[in-house]
Amino acid sequence: MCRAFEVSPAGYYAWRGRKPSARATENERLVEKIKSAHGASRGIYGSPKIHRKLRRDGERINHKRVARLMKEHGIKAKRVRRSKRTTDSRHTLPVAENLLARDFKAERPDAVWSSDITYVWTQEGWLYLVVFLDLYSRLVVGWAVSDNLETGFVEQAFLQGQSRRGRAVSPLVHSDRGSQYASLAFRERLAAWECQQSMSRKGNCWDNAVTESFFGILKSEMVHHERFGTRKEAKDKIFDYIEVFYNRSRIHSASEYFAPAEYEARYRAQLKEAA
Repeated sequence: MCRAFEVSPAGYYAWRGRKPSARATENERLVEKIKSAHGASRGIYGSPKIHRKLRRDGERINHKRVARLMKEHGIKAKRVRRSKRTTDSRHTLPVAENLLARDFKAERPDAVWSSDITYVWTQEGWLYLVVFLDLYSRLVVGWAVSDNLETGFVEQAFLQGQSRRGRAVSPLVHSDRGSQYASLAFRERLAAWECQQSMSRKGNCWDNAVTESFFGILKSEMVHHERFGTRKEAKDKIFDYIEVFYNRSRIHSASEYFAPAEYEARYRAQLKEAA
C-alpha cells in the first residue's frame, strides 16, 4: 500500500498514530449534534434549520460550516413534491369577501384562522383532511378526516379548534370558495361564534398560501414517504405528525424558528410579564 501511494512506511505509521487535530475533533462533535437535530426533525430539516437549531442550543457555528458538514456526511432533507388542488367552487352558494387580502401576519393568537382541504391516498380509497391554522403561530388548532367531502367534517374540525382553545374565541376565518365553507350549515356555525368569514378570490391559491404551504409540508415530510393500507392507518399517522411533531416540535421561520406551541407559550409569558 505504501508503494502504491508512494509514501514511506515510517511516514504512514506516524500518520496513523497521530492524534486528530482540534478542528477534526470539533467537527466530529458537531456532526453528532447535526445528526441528532436531523433525526429529531424526522429527517426534514436542511442546513438552514439545522443551523438555527444549533445556534439556539448555544453552538457558535457558521451556517456554511453546517452546510459543508451535512454535505460531507450525506445528511439531507427530504425532498419536496407538489400537492394536488382539491377545491370545487362550482356552486351557486354565497361567497364571502376576501377580507384577509393576503395579510398572513397576525398580532396575536386566535385573530385569524385559515382553512383548506386536501386528499391522502390509501388502499381503501381517498381520505380527506381539513385543517384550521392559527396564522399567528401556524398551530393547527383543529383538524378532521373523512371518507367523503360533505360539510360535517369541516364543522367538526372547526369545533375542535374552539374546544382546544377552551374559551369562546371569534377569529376571522379564511378559506377558499369550496362548497363546504360556503354551505349554510358552516356559515351558521361561524355566525354562532361571531366569526367573520373571508374567502380567497376565485382560482387564486395564493390568497390561502399559508394553508397550501402546510399541506405541501405535510405531504413532503410524511405522506409521500408512507404507504397507507387503511384510512385508519393514515389517520393515525396524520395525528402523530400534527399533534406530536408539527404543533410541538417543528420550528418555523415565520415564528422566529420556534415550534407553534412554543411560540404561543412565549406570547402568553410576555403578556403575563407585562401585566
